[in-house]
Amino acid sequence: MKIRISVFTTLFVSFIASIMFISCNENYTDNGTYGQQNGQANNTNSNILIPNYDTHRLEFPKTKGGKSIIITHKLKNGEVNYSVEWDAELKSNRWTCYELYSSNRKGGASRWKAKDGELQYPFDPLLPMDSYFASDLFWGSGYDHGHLCPSADRLNTDEANKQTFYISNMQPQLSKFNGSDKRGGIWLTMENKMRSYITNGTTDTLFICRGGTIDSPALIKEYRRDRFIIPGYFFSAALLKYKVKGQGDWQYKAIGFWFKHENNQKQSLKPYVVSIAKLEQLTGIDFFCNLPDNIEKNVENKTPEQLELIWNIQ
Repeated sequence: MKIRISVFTTLFVSFIASIMFISCNENYTDNGTYGQQNGQANNTNSNILIPNYDTHRLEFPKTKGGKSIIITHKLKNGEVNYSVEWDAELKSNRWTCYELYSSNRKGGASRWKAKDGELQYPFDPLLPMDSYFASDLFWGSGYDHGHLCPSADRLNTDEANKQTFYISNMQPQLSKFNGSDKRGGIWLTMENKMRSYITNGTTDTLFICRGGTIDSPALIKEYRRDRFIIPGYFFSAALLKYKVKGQGDWQYKAIGFWFKHENNQKQSLKPYVVSIAKLEQLTGIDFFCNLPDNIEKNVENKTPEQLELIWNIQ
């Protein structure tokens, strides 16, 4: 009898513990990441049915599935650094998504430099070996290693910064587009503008998804050796979760950018501003799908003129 009671008690405690574990995870906010207590009960297009819990985060778009691989790089303390959807058939990044907030915006780290025997752009240790090219085809292609989660957005630790140099976080970009040229580039101009919204001490969070067009032949600039894809366009989608001084509730606003991949060192971002809804039409990607539907609908359908005003785009 005592044995039966002991077994029952053990099973009961385990059951309660499992419920508490699930409950805690459903309410987990990760600096507001999941928000709205995960908010997906009022959402018809979220990633909630995907077992990979990382895909439920607000920065994630709807995943494509098929030959795509979702990888999430985390730091030793468990903090998520960034995530990637990698197409194993095309051997290319579809998008990188990540968060930007006060504690990971700035810190004591600097731009990572490879030491003797290291690759400046290492292969991603989380990717299966047959899903990427055996050598770094960026070298000698005439294109930069273009960061999607930029090094400058991960100066909190050396570990976080080094991870941004994985090839899985790269797309080939012209230097006068990327910004490595001494006169800069439109992509760098956009990166600088977006990170300016997060300052030391702010409680706001910026959710970002960026990539190049790799799926449609009409949106591909060219193929290099071994079918190495050069995107014809690049995109950036950003969602800001913020509070207005004197008001207690979180608010949201979102903006998209659509750039033709060409030498472009202009300073104004206005010609490239698009709504999230328009960006979804252009890319075929459903951004910020984990937002509750009412918030998603509201932030996605602003006109470019409204967005320029709301985001102070010059």
